[in-house]
Amino acid sequence: MRWANRFCLNGVIFCPHLQEKGRHHGGFPMSAFILSLSAASVNRRVGAYAPKRISDKVKSRLQILFGKDILEKNASAFSSGRFAEKLHFLRKEEYPMNSAFDTYFTGLKNKKIAVLGLGVSNRPLVRLLLEYGCNVVGCDRTPREKLDAEVLELEAMGCRLHVGDGYLDDVEADILFRTPGMHPNNPAIETLRSRGAEVTSEMEAFFEVCPCRIIAVTGSDGKTTTTTLIAKILEHAGHRVWVGGNIGAPLLPQAADMTPADIAVVELSSFQLMTMERSADIAVVTNVAPNHLDVHKDMAEYVQAKKNVFEYQNETGKVVLNYDNDITRGFAADAKGTVEFFSRLARPENGVYLEDGVICRNGKKIMAAADIRIPGVHNIENYMAAACAVEGLAEDEDIDEIARTFAGVEHRIEFVRELDGVKYYNDSIASSPSRTIAGLHSFRQKLVLIAGGYDKKIPFDALGPEICAHVRLLILCGATAEKIEAAVKSAPDYLNGQPEILHAQTLEEAVRLAKRHTVPGDIVTLSPACAAFDQFKNFMVRGETYKTLVRTL
Repeated sequence: MRWANRFCLNGVIFCPHLQEKGRHHGGFPMSAFILSLSAASVNRRVGAYAPKRISDKVKSRLQILFGKDILEKNASAFSSGRFAEKLHFLRKEEYPMNSAFDTYFTGLKNKKIAVLGLGVSNRPLVRLLLEYGCNVVGCDRTPREKLDAEVLELEAMGCRLHVGDGYLDDVEADILFRTPGMHPNNPAIETLRSRGAEVTSEMEAFFEVCPCRIIAVTGSDGKTTTTTLIAKILEHAGHRVWVGGNIGAPLLPQAADMTPADIAVVELSSFQLMTMERSADIAVVTNVAPNHLDVHKDMAEYVQAKKNVFEYQNETGKVVLNYDNDITRGFAADAKGTVEFFSRLARPENGVYLEDGVICRNGKKIMAAADIRIPGVHNIENYMAAACAVEGLAEDEDIDEIARTFAGVEHRIEFVRELDGVKYYNDSIASSPSRTIAGLHSFRQKLVLIAGGYDKKIPFDALGPEICAHVRLLILCGATAEKIEAAVKSAPDYLNGQPEILHAQTLEEAVRLAKRHTVPGDIVTLSPACAAFDQFKNFMVRGETYKTLVRTL
């Protein structure tokens, strides 16, 4: 009965204060809140009680929300107790296809469109543009002989290709969709902009046409886990959730199926945020530390990109900030809406914090930190950030249930196997020193660490002392191997041979060295502190390669 009562108290059946104060609950129209519940959630929460609950009083209340005609069309759904089906019919009646989506793409039909970069996020965009009859040219540095079948399929559909060397030469366009990894001040983009071209991106277009509330997560570390936690908590609370951005499938093609009742949870990188002129309804900044300085012209540009996640909010917006990070704490002064902090080290006036092993919100217990299944103090911070973001949209019980059951995202301190008493972990997503430091702090013993990779021009000074404190054997490979070794050897606590340092030419050799130099009880982790681009397409490919190598030992 608890779930049924809780469901009712959220306004569907018995909610006196909502009847007195109007049709809104936490900023949502009441009908939108009802429709945000999935069929599975309705069945779980109401279950066998549904037929008994659909009284004349309830029908009267729903008639106010949805109109008499809609209810009469589906009167049999109430009488038979098919409550979930009824709600989903109402979803379709109340919220037809996203008209802003159709208007946006119809408006591009007579424009010259250039899509710069034909990677994963832009391919569905090209397909959409072609389906709407747009004149599209796709530009990518990949030579024609190396194009994959999907790109060639786009060409067959009518996309003209500019590829290989000089792929940006002689491009003419009214609108440019840039790939996130291409700096907006690229000379070719500047030239087109000077000729009057509008520069945008798949994510900027999504923010323009998205009909529902957006929760966006950015930061130097913890973005993927925090985004995933928010989505899972909201799903457990019964909302229909769309997850994307820097993770998952591109969201723009899915916007046509979204309704105002849904919630989009979006991970945003600094590259995506650089040119954004719209902000999320709820913005989360997990932390900010030096990163991607191989692309950004300086740290100031990187920080400003992160600020864009809340820069364009008004007084109705909310930003969630890490109180323990000097940069993000300073963002509060520029926020126009509500500010909520999360902190592992202090007790901020408004927000979520850790006290005596308990995660609390403004003096009230949410859950015990020990309930969190995934290891590491950084994951306590991720849960606190998520708790701030979902306030008013989910109950504390939803947060705690996900904490107890969620096993973590792939490539983030992911257990691979145990062989001969040695445990192997995959932390390939740790593409910065701060991420690797967080990973090292997740274990209670000294580790065998495999690190190194692509050089993003960020310092390793902070990593050196942490390796000395938490690593007994360091295996280095990739372009940054010598820089990391220098940081370790210059650390104040470094002693000759502590840690022992070995070098490998490839990840395969590094894994073999790890097996050769470990004993039962050891833990081996791939936590590179660098991007993967020197040897792999991305950190996912690096992680999959590592897991394959470990499983074949």
